[in-house]
Amino acid sequence: MGFVRLLKDLLRSPEFGPRIVPIIPDEARTFGMDAFFPTAKIYNPNGQHYISVDRELLLSYKESQAGQILHTGINEAGSVAAFTAAGTSYATHGQAMIPIYVFYSMFGFQRTADAIWAAGDQMARGFMIGATAGRTTLTGEGLQHADGHSPIIASTNTAVISYDPAYSYEIAHIMRSGIERMYGGNHPDPNVMYYLTVYNEPMIQPAEPADVDVDGIVNGIHRISKNDAPGNKAQILASGVAVPWAYEAQQLLQQDWGISADIWSVTSWTELRREALAKDEQKFLNPGQHVDAAYVTSKLSGSEGPFIGVSDYMHAVPDLIRNWIPGDYATLGADGFGFSDTRAAARRFFKIDGPSIVVRVLEQLAAQGKVDGSLAQQAIDKYRLHDVNAGTSGSAGGES
Repeated sequence: MGFVRLLKDLLRSPEFGPRIVPIIPDEARTFGMDAFFPTAKIYNPNGQHYISVDRELLLSYKESQAGQILHTGINEAGSVAAFTAAGTSYATHGQAMIPIYVFYSMFGFQRTADAIWAAGDQMARGFMIGATAGRTTLTGEGLQHADGHSPIIASTNTAVISYDPAYSYEIAHIMRSGIERMYGGNHPDPNVMYYLTVYNEPMIQPAEPADVDVDGIVNGIHRISKNDAPGNKAQILASGVAVPWAYEAQQLLQQDWGISADIWSVTSWTELRREALAKDEQKFLNPGQHVDAAYVTSKLSGSEGPFIGVSDYMHAVPDLIRNWIPGDYATLGADGFGFSDTRAAARRFFKIDGPSIVVRVLEQLAAQGKVDGSLAQQAIDKYRLHDVNAGTSGSAGGES
């Protein structure tokens, strides 16, 4: 909903708004985008020649020859084709249009990755929004919705800039950065597409901090919580919907075990990896010369304690930056087809919820000799980690 509100504001911009092309293959109401119908209207070259069944609703279905929304039905291939057409109009028609294609995240790169590659080959520009993202946020509708890997598939496309933001203010800075890069005229490589994964998770959206690290958000990582309490330290790296689990773990670590943890929001595991690989190549080709550390290494340098990465995706996602973490690094992830139960039970099943983070941190600290080795087992028993039904994830907004 944070993203939808931002898009609504952009559409209202007098000069900028008409260049936006919202593309919704299905589920506009699920995404909360039915508010666009009365004003932006759905494009139909023939207009609307029928009486819609929802005509009495305030947000009823409206088609128009001058409509702005492309509502393609359950047609992902057609949607990507429309995205490519709008995303290349800057070259084919001399008119810069900004396609914003919104889809269930599982039905984007999972089904149409080849077509998205073709879009990149044609130097398309625009935004793809993987909505209801993650492996545990659409439980109950079947495992076909359980996306645990779209960031990995997206990472294989050189033209795709992939983000997994947690908060609305992060989305705003990422969108602005993307618009400036693709359409601002000052970037050496504007021919890219942005992929943002967003969730349908009921999360409290904090106000943007006064000292917000905009560069960190755009580059891929920024610290969102620093715990100055005394005791052993740990660093929790989380993305997207996993950030609330990190906060739950931070609280449990402090109150139950006297461990002080900081939290980092990883807005892009992929971009951190790409930047780090570029730095490695620079070192490789310039032996003996000074080359700055990778961005993620420099951001985390000086942070105490072990590092743990967690997301609502498979282990391979937080593992993308393993080589450049300046210390002991463990990851938690949702590998497998899925678990079609409550969100809390699914997160307990995959061992990615707050208590699971706590146990993994305790194991890391024990391996470093900083805490007694028996604490991890005590935590497993205390939080009933072997019991899927014990998952509550209260602070993460999941069902209990």
